[in-house]
Amino acid sequence: MQAVNQMRLNRAHQEVCERDWSDKVQTYNVDEKCGRYSNQNTNIQFHPASVKVEESASTPETWAKFSHDNISRAEGEKMASTNLRALIDNVLHDASEDLRLQCAAVNEAFAKHFEELSDAKHKLEHQLNKTLKEIGDQEANIAALKQAIKDKEAPMKVAQTRLYDRSFRPNVELCRDDAQFRLISEVEELTESIESLKKKLLESEQTLRNLEDTRMDLEKEIAVKTNSIFIDKQKCMAHRAHYPAVLKLAGYQQ
Repeated sequence: MQAVNQMRLNRAHQEVCERDWSDKVQTYNVDEKCGRYSNQNTNIQFHPASVKVEESASTPETWAKFSHDNISRAEGEKMASTNLRALIDNVLHDASEDLRLQCAAVNEAFAKHFEELSDAKHKLEHQLNKTLKEIGDQEANIAALKQAIKDKEAPMKVAQTRLYDRSFRPNVELCRDDAQFRLISEVEELTESIESLKKKLLESEQTLRNLEDTRMDLEKEIAVKTNSIFIDKQKCMAHRAHYPAVLKLAGYQQ
């Protein structure tokens, strides 16, 4: 607003000076023409009314003061313009310095955030490797449990077949002897062992599903972190590398 107002004042005083200058040029031409008149000129004639002095005419003092005041006011506005320009230059310089400082602060924040993202990504990758190892161990454990359950099938078939065949002993020979009790006990132990193995198998399979879910979550999070690093480092910082210098921010460079 100050600059716009000063420009308005400058143009106004420029117009006053130009008008004064124009009047003086015209007066100079009139006086030069009058100076060339002589008694021998053919274009001279009587002008009785011109002898009367105009009431609005200036005196040498007012004439000199008018021009002096115009020059003084013009010089004053010129000095005001110079001072204002210096003030504007300082404001622009301070503002550009502030922008550069803010740019440096933002760059530092980007660098810190990039470091945090990289650290988080490395931790997630380490956790993913551990999870993958646990998945492999759990898959091997499930395979071992399934094999253990399968290995129990043959002994179970043998024990149950023995019991089945012994149920055909005739008459009094169908005796609840030690062999019978041992076979029944063996079947119960095998059944209990198989049920325990199946329970562990179900638990292991649930653990494996949980590990797979964790693996997917970790992979998604790593992908997000990788994308964030790409945006910050390759896109944002690439643009910020072309941030203008102080002189350009202050308007001294195109």
